[in-house]
Amino acid sequence: MTATSHLLASGPGWRVQDIICTAGPGDRAFEEQHAHCCIAAVTSGSFSYRSSQGAALLAPGALLLGNQGACFECGHDHAAGDRCLAFQFDPAYLEDILAGVPGVRQLAFARAHLPPSQALAGLMAEIVTSDGGAAYEELAVRLAGAVAARLADEPPATAAPTARDACRITRALRWIEACSQETLSLTELAREAAMSRYHFLRTFKALIGMTPHQFLLRTRLHRSALLLRGSEHGVAQIAFDCGFGDLSTFNRHFRLAMGTSPSAYRASRDRPPHGYADLTRFRV
Repeated sequence: MTATSHLLASGPGWRVQDIICTAGPGDRAFEEQHAHCCIAAVTSGSFSYRSSQGAALLAPGALLLGNQGACFECGHDHAAGDRCLAFQFDPAYLEDILAGVPGVRQLAFARAHLPPSQALAGLMAEIVTSDGGAAYEELAVRLAGAVAARLADEPPATAAPTARDACRITRALRWIEACSQETLSLTELAREAAMSRYHFLRTFKALIGMTPHQFLLRTRLHRSALLLRGSEHGVAQIAFDCGFGDLSTFNRHFRLAMGTSPSAYRASRDRPPHGYADLTRFRV
Protein backbone atom coordinates (compact mmCIF):
# COMPACT_ATOMS: atom_id res chain seq x y z
CA MET A 1 0.00 0.00 0.00
CA THR A 2 1.32 3.46 -0.91
CA ALA A 3 -1.26 5.32 1.19
CA THR A 4 -2.14 4.97 4.86
CA SER A 5 -4.96 6.69 6.71
CA HIS A 6 -5.49 7.35 10.39
CA LEU A 7 -8.84 8.41 11.78
CA LEU A 8 -8.33 11.54 13.87
CA ALA A 9 -11.92 12.23 14.91
CA SER A 10 -15.49 11.44 13.91
CA GLY A 11 -19.10 12.04 14.81
CA PRO A 12 -22.57 11.57 13.32
CA GLY A 13 -22.21 12.62 9.68
CA TRP A 14 -18.55 13.68 9.68
CA ARG A 15 -15.00 12.33 10.10
CA VAL A 16 -11.42 13.55 9.74
CA GLN A 17 -8.60 11.37 8.45
CA ASP A 18 -4.85 11.96 8.24
CA ILE A 19 -3.78 10.46 4.90
CA ILE A 20 -0.12 9.92 4.05
CA CYS A 21 0.84 8.77 0.55
CA THR A 22 4.32 7.55 -0.38
CA ALA A 23 3.65 6.92 -4.07
CA GLY A 24 6.14 8.20 -6.61
CA PRO A 25 6.73 8.42 -10.35
CA GLY A 26 7.20 4.66 -10.61
CA ASP A 27 3.81 3.83 -9.09
CA ARG A 28 0.73 3.34 -11.20
CA ALA A 29 -2.28 5.54 -10.50
CA PHE A 30 -5.47 3.64 -9.71
CA GLU A 31 -9.03 4.87 -9.99
CA GLU A 32 -10.75 5.29 -6.64
CA GLN A 33 -14.16 6.50 -5.50
CA HIS A 34 -15.16 9.06 -2.90
CA ALA A 35 -17.26 7.26 -0.28
CA HIS A 36 -18.29 10.61 1.21
CA CYS A 37 -18.33 14.29 0.30
CA CYS A 38 -14.71 15.29 0.84
CA ILE A 39 -12.65 18.42 1.44
CA ALA A 40 -8.99 17.47 1.84
CA ALA A 41 -6.40 20.03 2.92
CA VAL A 42 -2.98 19.37 1.39
CA THR A 43 -0.39 19.87 4.15
CA SER A 44 2.79 18.74 2.36
CA GLY A 45 3.99 17.35 -0.96
CA SER A 46 2.18 17.66 -4.28
CA PHE A 47 0.18 15.43 -6.59
CA SER A 48 -2.12 15.49 -9.59
CA TYR A 49 -5.84 15.00 -9.03
CA ARG A 50 -8.39 14.18 -11.71
CA SER A 51 -12.14 13.72 -11.34
CA SER A 52 -15.31 14.48 -13.28
CA GLN A 53 -15.04 18.09 -12.01
CA GLY A 54 -11.66 18.61 -13.71
CA ALA A 55 -7.95 18.13 -13.15
CA ALA A 56 -5.42 20.01 -11.05
CA LEU A 57 -1.94 19.96 -9.62
CA LEU A 58 -2.37 20.22 -5.84
CA ALA A 59 0.25 21.91 -3.67
CA PRO A 60 0.43 22.62 0.09
CA GLY A 61 -2.44 24.89 1.05
CA ALA A 62 -4.71 23.65 -1.74
CA LEU A 63 -8.06 21.99 -1.05
CA LEU A 64 -9.14 18.84 -2.89
CA LEU A 65 -12.90 18.71 -3.47
CA GLY A 66 -14.73 15.42 -3.98
CA ASN A 67 -18.39 14.55 -4.42
CA GLN A 68 -19.82 11.40 -2.86
CA GLY A 69 -19.74 8.53 -5.34
CA ALA A 70 -17.46 10.34 -7.79
CA CYS A 71 -14.51 8.42 -9.24
CA PHE A 72 -11.11 10.06 -9.08
CA GLU A 73 -7.44 9.43 -9.72
CA CYS A 74 -4.36 10.77 -7.92
CA GLY A 75 -0.87 10.56 -9.40
CA HIS A 76 2.72 11.37 -8.52
CA ASP A 77 4.28 11.46 -11.98
CA HIS A 78 6.86 14.08 -11.06
CA ALA A 79 7.67 13.75 -7.33
CA ALA A 80 7.01 11.33 -4.48
CA GLY A 81 4.69 11.64 -1.52
CA ASP A 82 2.08 13.92 0.00
CA ARG A 83 0.01 14.33 3.13
CA CYS A 84 -3.58 15.50 3.49
CA LEU A 85 -6.11 16.04 6.25
CA ALA A 86 -9.37 14.80 4.73
CA PHE A 87 -12.67 16.10 6.10
CA GLN A 88 -15.45 13.75 5.02
CA PHE A 89 -19.16 14.50 5.27
CA ASP A 90 -22.40 12.65 4.80
CA PRO A 91 -24.57 14.59 2.30
CA ALA A 92 -27.22 15.52 4.86
CA TYR A 93 -24.62 16.91 7.26
CA LEU A 94 -22.93 18.97 4.55
CA GLU A 95 -26.27 20.20 3.24
CA ASP A 96 -27.16 21.48 6.70
CA ILE A 97 -23.92 23.51 6.75
CA LEU A 98 -24.37 24.93 3.27
CA ALA A 99 -27.94 26.01 4.00
CA GLY A 100 -26.48 28.76 6.18
CA VAL A 101 -24.02 30.09 3.58
CA PRO A 102 -25.40 32.96 1.44
CA GLY A 103 -25.38 32.35 -2.31
CA VAL A 104 -24.96 28.56 -2.16
CA ARG A 105 -27.59 26.72 -4.18
CA GLN A 106 -26.18 23.25 -4.73
CA LEU A 107 -24.63 20.49 -2.69
CA ALA A 108 -22.21 19.06 -5.28
CA PHE A 109 -18.82 20.66 -5.86
CA ALA A 110 -18.57 22.09 -9.38
CA ARG A 111 -14.77 22.05 -9.49
CA ALA A 112 -12.00 19.70 -8.42
CA HIS A 113 -10.05 21.97 -6.09
CA LEU A 114 -9.41 25.38 -4.62
CA PRO A 115 -5.87 26.79 -4.86
CA PRO A 116 -3.88 27.96 -1.83
CA SER A 117 -5.33 31.15 -0.37
CA GLN A 118 -3.87 33.63 2.09
CA ALA A 119 -7.43 34.36 3.16
CA LEU A 120 -7.70 30.80 4.51
CA ALA A 121 -4.19 30.69 5.99
CA GLY A 122 -5.38 31.12 9.56
CA LEU A 123 -7.95 28.37 9.27
CA MET A 124 -5.41 26.04 7.63
CA ALA A 125 -2.97 26.62 10.49
CA GLU A 126 -5.68 25.79 13.03
CA ILE A 127 -6.49 22.60 11.14
CA VAL A 128 -2.88 21.42 11.11
CA THR A 129 -2.23 22.23 14.78
CA SER A 130 -5.59 21.12 16.19
CA ASP A 131 -5.49 19.18 19.45
CA GLY A 132 -8.23 16.95 18.07
CA GLY A 133 -11.44 15.81 19.69
CA ALA A 134 -14.41 18.15 19.57
CA ALA A 135 -12.34 20.89 17.92
CA TYR A 136 -12.32 18.94 14.67
CA GLU A 137 -16.08 19.12 14.22
CA GLU A 138 -16.00 22.89 14.51
CA LEU A 139 -13.08 23.05 12.08
CA ALA A 140 -15.01 20.81 9.68
CA VAL A 141 -18.01 23.12 9.77
CA ARG A 142 -15.89 26.24 9.32
CA LEU A 143 -13.92 24.71 6.46
CA ALA A 144 -17.04 23.54 4.60
CA GLY A 145 -18.65 26.95 4.99
CA ALA A 146 -15.53 28.79 3.84
CA VAL A 147 -15.18 26.55 0.77
CA ALA A 148 -18.85 26.96 -0.13
CA ALA A 149 -18.66 30.74 0.23
CA ARG A 150 -15.65 30.91 -2.05
CA LEU A 151 -17.15 28.60 -4.66
CA ALA A 152 -20.26 30.76 -4.75
CA ASP A 153 -18.08 33.69 -5.86
CA GLU A 154 -15.87 31.89 -8.40
CA PRO A 155 -16.53 30.29 -11.80
CA PRO A 156 -15.53 26.63 -12.24
CA ALA A 157 -11.96 25.98 -13.34
CA THR A 158 -11.66 24.52 -16.83
CA ALA A 159 -7.96 24.44 -17.72
CA ALA A 160 -6.07 21.21 -17.03
CA PRO A 161 -2.29 21.12 -16.69
CA THR A 162 -0.18 19.44 -19.32
CA ALA A 163 2.17 16.71 -18.12
CA ARG A 164 5.21 18.74 -19.17
CA ASP A 165 4.10 21.89 -17.37
CA ALA A 166 3.07 19.94 -14.27
CA CYS A 167 6.49 18.28 -14.09
CA ARG A 168 8.35 21.59 -14.30
CA ILE A 169 6.11 23.44 -11.87
CA THR A 170 6.28 20.53 -9.41
CA ARG A 171 10.07 20.89 -9.25
CA ALA A 172 9.67 24.56 -8.37
CA LEU A 173 6.95 23.81 -5.82
CA ARG A 174 9.11 21.28 -4.01
CA TRP A 175 12.01 23.72 -3.97
CA ILE A 176 9.87 26.47 -2.47
CA GLU A 177 8.45 24.09 0.12
CA ALA A 178 11.91 22.85 1.15
CA CYS A 179 13.72 26.21 1.07
CA SER A 180 11.04 28.81 1.85
CA GLN A 181 13.29 30.43 4.46
CA GLU A 182 15.82 31.29 1.76
CA THR A 183 15.78 34.13 -0.78
CA LEU A 184 14.30 32.60 -3.94
CA SER A 185 14.17 34.83 -7.00
CA LEU A 186 11.89 34.40 -10.00
CA THR A 187 14.99 33.87 -12.15
CA GLU A 188 16.22 31.02 -9.93
CA LEU A 189 12.83 29.35 -9.80
CA ALA A 190 12.36 29.63 -13.55
CA ARG A 191 15.81 28.16 -14.10
CA GLU A 192 14.96 25.24 -11.80
CA ALA A 193 11.83 24.65 -13.89
CA ALA A 194 13.78 25.02 -17.15
CA MET A 195 11.39 27.71 -18.36
CA SER A 196 11.64 31.35 -19.34
CA ARG A 197 10.70 33.78 -16.58
CA TYR A 198 7.51 34.95 -18.27
CA HIS A 199 6.32 31.46 -19.24
CA PHE A 200 7.14 30.13 -15.77
CA LEU A 201 5.26 32.96 -14.06
CA ARG A 202 2.20 32.57 -16.29
CA THR A 203 2.15 28.76 -16.05
CA PHE A 204 2.71 28.69 -12.29
CA LYS A 205 -0.22 31.02 -11.69
CA ALA A 206 -2.45 29.08 -14.08
CA LEU A 207 -1.70 25.77 -12.35
CA ILE A 208 -1.38 26.79 -8.70
CA GLY A 209 -3.76 29.75 -8.53
CA MET A 210 -1.21 32.30 -7.34
CA THR A 211 2.20 33.61 -8.39
CA PRO A 212 5.48 32.02 -7.16
CA HIS A 213 6.10 34.95 -4.81
CA GLN A 214 2.59 34.71 -3.39
CA PHE A 215 3.02 30.97 -2.85
CA LEU A 216 6.40 31.54 -1.18
CA LEU A 217 4.84 34.15 1.09
CA ARG A 218 1.90 31.84 1.88
CA THR A 219 4.34 29.05 2.76
CA ARG A 220 6.32 31.31 5.08
CA LEU A 221 3.19 32.65 6.76
CA HIS A 222 1.77 29.16 7.20
CA ARG A 223 4.96 27.94 8.87
CA SER A 224 5.13 31.01 11.07
CA ALA A 225 1.51 30.44 12.15
CA LEU A 226 2.33 26.83 13.08
CA LEU A 227 5.32 27.97 15.14
CA LEU A 228 3.29 30.67 16.88
CA ARG A 229 0.69 28.10 17.86
CA GLY A 230 3.05 25.23 18.66
CA SER A 231 6.27 26.70 20.05
CA GLU A 232 7.47 29.26 22.57
CA HIS A 233 10.03 30.89 20.25
CA GLY A 234 9.98 34.67 20.17
CA VAL A 235 8.09 36.41 17.39
CA ALA A 236 11.28 37.93 15.98
CA GLN A 237 13.05 34.57 15.89
CA ILE A 238 10.08 32.96 14.13
CA ALA A 239 10.03 35.78 11.58
CA PHE A 240 13.72 35.36 10.73
CA ASP A 241 13.60 31.55 10.80
CA CYS A 242 10.71 31.59 8.31
CA GLY A 243 12.55 33.82 5.85
CA PHE A 244 11.34 37.33 6.63
CA GLY A 245 14.15 39.87 6.49
CA ASP A 246 12.82 42.10 9.26
CA LEU A 247 10.17 42.05 11.92
CA SER A 248 8.11 44.94 10.54
CA THR A 249 7.69 43.19 7.17
CA PHE A 250 6.63 40.00 8.93
CA ASN A 251 4.13 41.84 11.14
CA ARG A 252 2.61 43.63 8.14
CA HIS A 253 2.19 40.50 6.02
CA PHE A 254 0.92 38.44 8.94
CA ARG A 255 -1.71 41.01 9.85
CA LEU A 256 -2.87 41.26 6.23
CA ALA A 257 -3.19 37.48 5.92
CA MET A 258 -4.54 36.60 9.37
CA GLY A 259 -6.37 39.76 10.33
CA THR A 260 -4.42 40.11 13.57
CA SER A 261 -0.88 40.62 14.84
CA PRO A 262 1.45 37.63 15.46
CA SER A 263 1.34 38.27 19.23
CA ALA A 264 -2.46 38.41 19.29
CA TYR A 265 -2.65 35.29 17.12
CA ARG A 266 -0.39 33.43 19.56
CA ALA A 267 -2.48 34.57 22.51
CA SER A 268 -5.66 33.29 20.81
CA ARG A 269 -4.50 29.68 21.06
CA ASP A 270 -5.45 29.67 24.72
CA ARG A 271 -8.92 31.06 24.11
CA PRO A 272 -12.05 29.08 23.21
CA PRO A 273 -12.25 28.60 19.41
CA HIS A 274 -14.64 30.65 17.30
CA GLY A 275 -17.98 29.11 16.44
CA TYR A 276 -19.95 28.68 13.28
CA ALA A 277 -21.14 32.28 13.46
CA ASP A 278 -17.58 33.34 12.63
CA LEU A 279 -17.70 31.75 9.15
CA THR A 280 -17.81 35.05 7.30
CA ARG A 281 -14.32 35.87 8.54
CA PHE A 282 -12.93 33.31 6.13
CA ARG A 283 -14.73 34.41 3.01
CA VAL A 284 -12.48 35.44 0.13
